[in-house]
Amino acid sequence: MSKVQGGMKCVKYLLFVFNFIFWLSGSFVLAVGLWLRFDPDTVQLLTGDGAPETFFIAVYILIGAGGLMMLVGFFGCFGAVRESQCLLASFFACLMIIFGAEIAAGVFGFINKEQIVEEVQKFYSSSIADNSNSNSTAIASMYHTVLNCCGGSTPNPALCPEVNEETKDCLTAITDFFNEKLYIIGYVGIGIAGVMIIGMIFSMVLCCAIRNSREVI
Repeated sequence: MSKVQGGMKCVKYLLFVFNFIFWLSGSFVLAVGLWLRFDPDTVQLLTGDGAPETFFIAVYILIGAGGLMMLVGFFGCFGAVRESQCLLASFFACLMIIFGAEIAAGVFGFINKEQIVEEVQKFYSSSIADNSNSNSTAIASMYHTVLNCCGGSTPNPALCPEVNEETKDCLTAITDFFNEKLYIIGYVGIGIAGVMIIGMIFSMVLCCAIRNSREVI
């Protein structure tokens, strides 16, 4: 098996180091996705009949991309060490797929940010409107406890007697809570996607160098 020489050998080891970092990044993305999916506050707010599921779509994309990143990072290291054109080309193709998934998660989060917030606000508003339903009352109480809020557009002492001057209305509290979560999804997705561009460049440069060295021989 031919070996790349000179500057390309440096690219080879840089690609190996990049893939190790890429594997660690995949672990981080997976951890963030799992945290967003199983965060107790988020789960409590999005449980119950009729609860919107749009938020979790972006989270599932993030989890899938993180798991795939870990797998691809491992094979990318192996391909760099073995100087395998096939593995490096496969690595490049997988990076393209993950790149698309990460961008999709980021763009989905930003584009649907207002829609997701509105769906959750409607879900809460319907729960406080239906006072005769014990399940709706329980959902409203859960929002009041988790978000430290009360009422719709203004705090409503009738819904929660413990309301004080620092208590927000729930529509504002819902907006603040989910904006924070969605920005995490967006920034993580777009940030990791930017890093992957470097990996794609390295893999193609090394793949071309391996091909050229074999043609010379």
